[in-house]
Amino acid sequence: MTTQPTFGTAINIHQNESVAGTVERFQRLFNTLCAGNMAGLGDVYSPHVRFMDPFEAIEGLDELRAYFDKVYSNVTACRFIFGNVLISDNNACIEWTMHLTHPRLRRGREVTVQGISRLTIAEGRVEFHRDYFDAGELLYENLPVLGSAIRLVRSFAS
Repeated sequence: MTTQPTFGTAINIHQNESVAGTVERFQRLFNTLCAGNMAGLGDVYSPHVRFMDPFEAIEGLDELRAYFDKVYSNVTACRFIFGNVLISDNNACIEWTMHLTHPRLRRGREVTVQGISRLTIAEGRVEFHRDYFDAGELLYENLPVLGSAIRLVRSFAS
């Protein structure tokens, strides 16, 4: 059985140490974010950052901070295990597994979701961040009534 490293190994197609350093700060940041602790966002993200995930599209650091404040407001625990990192010029793709505990998901038991973040970095800060993950795996399958129905449908499909 293999285990994933806490921080991914950077695979540089075109060496860019500035991007690799920003990726390392990004990984550290996401293992320290929690309700009431968004202080490190300005150290990693550009003031004009564009962010997208399956639930939201945001422009600007203030909007990102407000979104993460909302997302993390009821989170009991959240940690990321980062896998491989692919860097090319000023772009990076980072594999991750999120371990999330939220009182409204799975009756407060941990939810595990795999995803990838795509980053564009300039001047040592993230200008563009897009997360790719299965929103059903994170949210819909883990809600009390809806989750049972979705899991049943998925079992018929497989």
